[in-house]
Amino acid sequence: MFNISRRSLLAWGSGAFGALAGCGTYRSPVYDTTAADAASSAAANAEPPLLAPRGVLPALFDDIERRTFDFFWATGNPLNGMVPDRYPSPSPASIAAIGFALTAYVIGTDREFITRAQARERTLATVRFFRNAPQGSQARGMTGHKGFFYHFLDMKTGARAGRSELSTVDTALLIGGMLHAQAYFDTAHPDEVEIRAAVDAIYWRIDWKWAQVRGQLISMGWIPDKGFIPHDWLGYNEAMLVVLLALGSPTHPVEETAWSAWAESYNGAWGRFMGYEHLGFAPLFGHQYSHMWIDFRGIQDATMRQHGIDYFENSRRAVYAQRAYAIANPGGWFEYGANVWGFTACDGPGTMGSFDRKNRYRYFLDYSARGVGRTHTVDDGTIAPTAALSSLPFAPEIVIPAVQEMHSRYGTFIYSKYGFFDSFNRSFTEADVKLTDGRVDANFGWIAKDYLGIDQGPILAMIGNYRNELVWDDMRKCAPLRRGLERAGFSGGWLAKTG
Repeated sequence: MFNISRRSLLAWGSGAFGALAGCGTYRSPVYDTTAADAASSAAANAEPPLLAPRGVLPALFDDIERRTFDFFWATGNPLNGMVPDRYPSPSPASIAAIGFALTAYVIGTDREFITRAQARERTLATVRFFRNAPQGSQARGMTGHKGFFYHFLDMKTGARAGRSELSTVDTALLIGGMLHAQAYFDTAHPDEVEIRAAVDAIYWRIDWKWAQVRGQLISMGWIPDKGFIPHDWLGYNEAMLVVLLALGSPTHPVEETAWSAWAESYNGAWGRFMGYEHLGFAPLFGHQYSHMWIDFRGIQDATMRQHGIDYFENSRRAVYAQRAYAIANPGGWFEYGANVWGFTACDGPGTMGSFDRKNRYRYFLDYSARGVGRTHTVDDGTIAPTAALSSLPFAPEIVIPAVQEMHSRYGTFIYSKYGFFDSFNRSFTEADVKLTDGRVDANFGWIAKDYLGIDQGPILAMIGNYRNELVWDDMRKCAPLRRGLERAGFSGGWLAKTG
């Protein structure tokens, strides 16, 4: 348990997909979507109308925001900043969830859920822990090595949990939240001064070059007594942030060719799906994670200049393509539609064959990177609300009605103390089978029992970015991030303005 980062090795474009063959992950057929492509193509490149002026949200989103914030505030360890990977199931801390939590504390302050002093105290406890935590190559008792951190940590001690890997992407997500905290806590208050200094100490000691073991690409991670994971970050996915932070490092930066090596590796991912031409990655989290902290509107690298769009527009098209797929519903899953969609890495009922509510034999999955795309489709009827919610800034005109409808139709089953449960599957109604997770309601279907920190975090950050661009505004002040973007060849937009 807690071996390799779930999301790391579920990255489609990484070359690691094949390594999952023995892990129970099921790849569904790549459905024929020719007719849907033709129907969607006329609108593929059109600028969609906004449902409402940017920043205006229905009251439901206030409630979602508050409940999702409460997940981080209530489940985290205030003594060391650890945040559980999932809740209420017993769980170690996830360093990615901790990174999301640090951004959550800023949003909580802005929304007056907590005071600045409360946010400062929890943030300081977090960065103090990581600044002082033991680093070394030993398999036990360490929190990290070479500046990177283990994906899973003990909630009380902060030491490596189980056999988890030293994760480059999860470290990057942790640092994203730390850099946001550093940008936000900008006063002369002694605790805020210490926060900024601690973040520098943590970020600056990461040896990004050490993680380049096969040329310019960056390894997914490292395991004591085994060495580096035999997969690098390549193919378009959530690792944009990894490479940009490595390029922006003040102390151990990688060469500028690291970005070109990364970008060249995903050239084959460009194409048309459901009528929308874009750089594809089947699960939506790959189109969301880096965007939490980086405003990609109007800035372009060489790849996006070549195609005449930016990564923000690319994510918008990916969101529209997912919705178009749900409308077409080539797999015939129960109640997919214009306002019931969202495919990303999430929990599921379990890896098994079983009959659905219409007595058709189907294959289902446990935790897996569900998603739909031109080259890969993994779809077992499971919908993750975070997939739509975390796409709010990209396409509010389709996200807002989807969230409202899923809440109004299904909220009794899928919405509770900390907002939306991780996922649900209305096609799965078998009650007499052993589930990996969740429960089955005979009428509704399968419902996840947990909230996942790595799915809660993007919801909160992206509502904040849509509401008032809070996270993006703070992160434009982050000098290392700007440096990383510029070294990667990004230009235009807000980068053209003086910092």
